[in-house]
Amino acid sequence: MRTEAATLPGSAERPNEDWLAAALPASGAGGVVVVLDGVTPPAGPDGCVHGVPWFTARLGGALTELSVSRPDLTLPEILSLAIRRTADAHRDSCDLSHVRTPQATVALARWDGTVVEHLVLSDAALLLRAPDGSVRAVLDDRLGRVPVEILRSLEATDRLRNREGGFFTAAADPSVAALAVTGTTPRTAVRAVAALTDGATRWVDVFGQGTWADLFDVLDAEGPRGLLRRVRALESADAAPAPGGAVRRRKRHDDATAVYAVL
Repeated sequence: MRTEAATLPGSAERPNEDWLAAALPASGAGGVVVVLDGVTPPAGPDGCVHGVPWFTARLGGALTELSVSRPDLTLPEILSLAIRRTADAHRDSCDLSHVRTPQATVALARWDGTVVEHLVLSDAALLLRAPDGSVRAVLDDRLGRVPVEILRSLEATDRLRNREGGFFTAAADPSVAALAVTGTTPRTAVRAVAALTDGATRWVDVFGQGTWADLFDVLDAEGPRGLLRRVRALESADAAPAPGGAVRRRKRHDDATAVYAVL
């Protein structure tokens, strides 16, 4: 069993709001991977004095510790408890009812000798590779179903944030954990696991360089660093002015994180 990980900030002027962890016990009997993508708030108040990196570090730390120490809890129960624990850490100093209170997307996997459990909330991704080489992508597509024209409006996006008919993130409400995409797979049916933020999945869903299986092939051959180098090269090429001087894409680079574990 082995694991590799890499993360890159989207900008040298801003802290990386992604967060990752991998826990592999020395016994080799199981493991955990956790990836969070902190939601960058627009300019203006969000009710919190701490900021997104503070939030993702605490939520990620709680998820990792609970995933390892509480095998009796399901992943939704662990996410719910981690959200509550993180909210309690700044409930007295911050307005957690603010729609833009610090929040994050989540990709979480845990395995033992019998099963592989998975949980995804919002636009992070988990990829499960079977012994025959096939790849299953575990995705929460609710954000992707929101029309692009709505997402261009901050007010319209806020009306759909953590609301029925919109999309959900891990923020301050523990009940959102019940809305995550979850499931289990027999351990014998999974050879490797990858957890990625949307900055890394751009290789597939923005730049169309291949399928999820092709992305896993890149991880097998070049590791997470190789994948992120490929994404950055594509972003840099795409940032060049289009014919007529038009801007190709609003966001040149994004925080990008990938964790790859061979079971």
